[in-house]
Amino acid sequence: QVQLVESGGGLVQAGGSLRLSCAASGRTFSLYTMGWFRQAPGNEREFVARISRSGSSTYYADSVKGRFTISRDNAANTMYLQMNSLNPEDTAVYYCAAQGVGESESGYAYWGQGTQVTVSS
Repeated sequence: QVQLVESGGGLVQAGGSLRLSCAASGRTFSLYTMGWFRQAPGNEREFVARISRSGSSTYYADSVKGRFTISRDNAANTMYLQMNSLNPEDTAVYYCAAQGVGESESGYAYWGQGTQVTVSS
């Protein structure tokens, strides 16, 4: 069992940056593949990025590739999402997820409560 808590969301102007954090409880964080997802109003939850247990391998959705960077600090039980060049289409609730496979939300066992990111034009 792991509990996930996201933070770092907020309101930012287009072109700006935000850094999201996902703090995990427990001592097994390094055993989990982790991911970020997001859900905009009226849309289904969609994959954003994922990172391997060691952090050596990452994968991004095409919509964020080159703008977002996923990383993790296993010593601190924390995962991050650095978001640059934000645009209004990035507005969504962002969720972190743990113990997952691939890019489908059904592949992840544990979820945080989400943090709102709003990008104004």
